[in-house]
Amino acid sequence: MSKHEHIAYWTRQVNDDYDCAKVLCKANHYAQSLFWAHLALEKMSKALWIKTNESNTPPFVHNLLRLITSTSETFKEEQLQFFNEMNMFQMKGRYPDYAENLEETITKEICEEYLNKTKEMIQCLQEKLR
Repeated sequence: MSKHEHIAYWTRQVNDDYDCAKVLCKANHYAQSLFWAHLALEKMSKALWIKTNESNTPPFVHNLLRLITSTSETFKEEQLQFFNEMNMFQMKGRYPDYAENLEETITKEICEEYLNKTKEMIQCLQEKLR
């Protein structure tokens, strides 16, 4: 596959993943919603990694901050902080005990705020992919 095809592979489901995150938020499954938001950002980050690196195979990691700082792109400090914060939500689908504790700390307002920032960052990453 070409570099373009690898990037398309990673970005193909981003909008669906983000839509799932919104649906889960409306259904009051906030931690699960943010897990899907993280997944959308992870796919965009891996696509950007492919664009800016020689290899077409991104690292097998879920850490957003590690992925984006391994690219040649620059990000504002508040964007880097957001990626770092979003990392806590990738644990939701992987570790049930962690998920239960996390679910208790997230309100609808917090979830919606993270989803809005996620949408902004998806758009930012899409711009960097052009």
